[in-house]
Amino acid sequence: MRVPGWAAWLVVAAVAALCFPLVPDDTLPAKIYVNTVGLSSVAAMVVGIVRNRPEHWRAWALFAAGVLTFVSGDITYDVTELRLGEYPYPYWADLLYLSAYPLLWASLSRLGNPRGDRERGALIDAAIISTGIGLIFWVWVVGPTLQDTGAPLLERLVTIGYPLADVLLTTAVARMLTRAGNRTPSMRLMTAGAVIMLAGDLIYTTMSSTAEYTGGFVDSGFLMAYACWGAAALHPSMRRRPDTVLDLHRIGRTRLAVLTAFVLIAPGLLFFQGAGDPAAIAWAALGTGAVVLCLLVVMRMWGLVQQVKVQASRLGDLAMHDPLTGLANRRAFEERLGAAATGTPTVLLLDLNGFKAVNDRFGHAVGDELLIAVARRISDRIPAGAVAARMGGDEFAVLLPTDVDDDLADRLRTAIHQPIHAGGQDLLIGASIGIAGGADPVEVLRRADVAMYAAKADGGRPRRYTADLDTSTDEEARLGAELRSALDRGEFHLVYQPIVELPTGRVVAVESLVRWWHPDRGYVAPDVFIPVAERTGLIVELGEWILRTACLQFADWWRHGVAPDRFGVNVSARQLAEPGFVALVAAILAETCVHPARLIVEVTETAVFGGGAAVRAVHELTELGVEIALDDFGTGHSSLGLLQTLPVRILKVDKSFVDNVTMAGRHAVIATALIQVANGLGLVAVAEGVETAEQAAELYRLGYRRAQGYHFGRPARAEHLPAVMTVRAGDPA
Repeated sequence: MRVPGWAAWLVVAAVAALCFPLVPDDTLPAKIYVNTVGLSSVAAMVVGIVRNRPEHWRAWALFAAGVLTFVSGDITYDVTELRLGEYPYPYWADLLYLSAYPLLWASLSRLGNPRGDRERGALIDAAIISTGIGLIFWVWVVGPTLQDTGAPLLERLVTIGYPLADVLLTTAVARMLTRAGNRTPSMRLMTAGAVIMLAGDLIYTTMSSTAEYTGGFVDSGFLMAYACWGAAALHPSMRRRPDTVLDLHRIGRTRLAVLTAFVLIAPGLLFFQGAGDPAAIAWAALGTGAVVLCLLVVMRMWGLVQQVKVQASRLGDLAMHDPLTGLANRRAFEERLGAAATGTPTVLLLDLNGFKAVNDRFGHAVGDELLIAVARRISDRIPAGAVAARMGGDEFAVLLPTDVDDDLADRLRTAIHQPIHAGGQDLLIGASIGIAGGADPVEVLRRADVAMYAAKADGGRPRRYTADLDTSTDEEARLGAELRSALDRGEFHLVYQPIVELPTGRVVAVESLVRWWHPDRGYVAPDVFIPVAERTGLIVELGEWILRTACLQFADWWRHGVAPDRFGVNVSARQLAEPGFVALVAAILAETCVHPARLIVEVTETAVFGGGAAVRAVHELTELGVEIALDDFGTGHSSLGLLQTLPVRILKVDKSFVDNVTMAGRHAVIATALIQVANGLGLVAVAEGVETAEQAAELYRLGYRRAQGYHFGRPARAEHLPAVMTVRAGDPA
């Protein structure tokens, strides 16, 4: 196995740093040892910049210059000491050391915040950390140095300059620590090196002020910082600017613990000094520091309160509007319909004809332009007091407070049928419009659905709901209308099927599956209602309900200590193509307090075969931290090609390749080939549809380590699954 260059450098440099105390102190070999490590670190940075060519290379070059200046100070110090027999203080090396800090600060500031944004909360957090560090330096170094009038002024200024430079550097390091975007391996290594160096500086400065510093492991710390910085520059992730897919603007537990620790530095120093010599307590410094920290905390809390208010307002607005067209969304429409139900409201439900063909031929970007144009035409032609909404996909609705003549529907249909210029093309589409009225909001929408399907079957001519449509509309039309009612009435529920580890049978994940129990039809199979939901666009709302319900259930399992490692949710092509889908996933994860890494989004090859918005959504989900599974693998058109373009982590091998895996001859060839492909690409293969112990044993022999099927457990409701997970987790069989 080939070791990456950055890792090899880090190991060698770290070993060299840790072994430094074994070299006799203040000898020529020790000085050569230290400076060799320092210069090697600078060389590693230059190599990393040249090889990786980061887009923010100037900041990296500035940092390398700062480290080189620091190492130059080390060399100057050592040469001076060897030449004169001692090091006069202050001297030229101190000028180099102090000159290095502004360079390091400027480069770390740019590297940790490359976009130049000034997020107020993070700046206050950095100020709290810097103030705490500044208090420590003031009590042990700056204060006593200022009081020592016997020392020359220049010596005192230089002595004070070091802790002040450290406090300056702390502001940049604290900004890196408190910025959620600095999570690339390169930035983690950079931050680790900066923290190690600051800790070494703190120890060195405080020990030197009491004449107790003797080098040793503190010098090892400085060398370890060099090692981390060299590895940070060599790591490939330094090529891109650190950033976040979603910034939730919230204080996590780690940040809260860090900020609490630094806020408590002032009272901690007070108790420490009071226990030693009460007369020596630096009252002015500690009092000023405590006041500053208190004010910073108040500012932080005020900022959080204001931020919550702004976000609540934004979320409220987003929750009621479609992000693409700006129209009301389904939720807002249903609320307005419920409020208008005291009168005699009328609903016009519009479904676009020919939109899918436009999407497939010209891509989702053109399809989005078309939807925006349709929304504008609808808004321009409805009367005052009416509400236009995008219900999902290519379905729109209009709510009127009173009954309406059919002329409005005809005018809307005519307007939509006019050529629409999108993507440099003049496109033609149509609209099927259903009209219904009534006092029950759920029933009004159901009737409008039925009328819309009747209009579609009638060539697109607007249709008003009549009772006979319930019996004359075909089965799919009725099923589509009933799907809408089923969502409103809570007739859906989720079941979960275990995914186990072979051969132990330990449950490592579950797949969330939707089920529908109709009050009259009874059980409706997913392969019956899912295609209808896809065609009607209801899959978007149903999919959101499935995702939120699965996340809530996982969070509940987690709280009770019985959660599997991960849980999967199936996502359709229509959901992936929906604008704002990734933001919706991120918002639901945040709302339910589920870490993105726990979620597996399962997509089929067909869903992402056409590329476009679906593939972009998959990449954005991966950047969010969600794992992607390719479902029914091996049955699509270009499985191997997809593995080259998609950030897939899990392959779910279709049941058709598992059924005959125990039979001799060619039956196991594909299953064998698929596990070899998965292993070769570093992916996890899950064998689906395992129904017998013999199949499980043969799959394990072939190399499969994950499996799913009736042999391990049928899909079960949430209340039954924790027991299965608990039993299997402790059962080695």
